[in-house]
Amino acid sequence: MASVLAALAGSFLLLFLAAPIVELVGVGGADGLQRLGSDAELRASLLLTALTATAATLVGVACGTPLAYLLARREFPGRAVLSAVLDLPLLIPHPVAGIALLLLLGRESAAGGAALELGLRIVGTPLGIIAAMLFVSAPLFVSGAREAFAKVDPRYEGVARTLGDAPWRAFRRVTLPLAGRGLLASAVVMWARAVSEFGAIVILTYNPKVASVLSYDRFTSFGLTEALPVAAVLAILALVPLTLLRALRTERRLDR
Repeated sequence: MASVLAALAGSFLLLFLAAPIVELVGVGGADGLQRLGSDAELRASLLLTALTATAATLVGVACGTPLAYLLARREFPGRAVLSAVLDLPLLIPHPVAGIALLLLLGRESAAGGAALELGLRIVGTPLGIIAAMLFVSAPLFVSGAREAFAKVDPRYEGVARTLGDAPWRAFRRVTLPLAGRGLLASAVVMWARAVSEFGAIVILTYNPKVASVLSYDRFTSFGLTEALPVAAVLAILALVPLTLLRALRTERRLDR
């Protein structure tokens, strides 16, 4: 009896999660794919989304990798506090994150004013989109990268050091390749999260529109019919990072 109830509960949750996406793609998927050829605004928003998400991911990987390695390998005072700060953007509502970023990067702030003096306007530009994407998605990369580094036995680095490698060379030649797939998977997760962001972006940069903002804009301006194709294309494109993640995990199991 208990197993039957558990199966029913699991089936209900699975149906609840899958049914809206299946309905969305079934109703608007064909129209959305057709519009890719005729809707210049949709194509531009998808390109902008991909480019800004890629830029945010590159920044997150470059800055987050050493931080993740530090958290995986070193014990130091304040380590728990640092981990909590890194996880905080995952817990606060994303419009709140956008407001916080606006306070930090707006033209009236010290950072935003300094950027303007250098000729860089952040709010209302693709830089604002990248900042919002980075804020909400970088913690996912750091968390995944930390786990990837933690799974690499430190003794391998020690062996490389005894053979004459400097710490950086041992990291580059030994640790980085062994943690490589975990780092790549974490970067894919970060990119996918950045692509799906809406709340923080809409506060910082409504125009130019990324795909999520375009979907919202068409829904509020023209109704459900016009928003469906954009939303369906986003749902279909979400399969790309998911497929890559599954492929990486399958390769890892085969290697083991």
